[in-house]
Amino acid sequence: MKKVILSLAIIATVGFTSCKNETKQKTNTTEISKEVANASLTFGVRGNCGMCKNTIEKAANAVEGVSNANWSIDKKKIEVSFDDTKTDVMTIHTAIAASGYDTEKVSGSEEAYNGLPGCCKYDHTMAMNQSGEVTADDHANHD
Repeated sequence: MKKVILSLAIIATVGFTSCKNETKQKTNTTEISKEVANASLTFGVRGNCGMCKNTIEKAANAVEGVSNANWSIDKKKIEVSFDDTKTDVMTIHTAIAASGYDTEKVSGSEEAYNGLPGCCKYDHTMAMNQSGEVTADDHANHD
């Protein structure tokens, strides 16, 4: 009787161990698939301040499939990482534009722009996707 119980315990242990290994293998495959599906892009978005940054990034991050968005106040551009099986470039542009901000491909919603705080009302001719070096002439054009 003891031999039967011991044999069953050994068989159960081996069975559980192989299930754990199969689970780990499946997890690794899924992680690799996610890496392949990720894409990133950088494009210009008009805006002025930290409040603009929050709104622009929030709009981009709200798009299903976007994993990270970071807008640069100085460079007037956003870097977005996303799963290209869940969203596309135009969906991200459109979401940001819906929050009131012009992108390189889509003009901001006029209604949303009018609702922005005064400090966020940007110049619609402002250069986007800059190198990051802002000159005195650039400041004179934005004030």
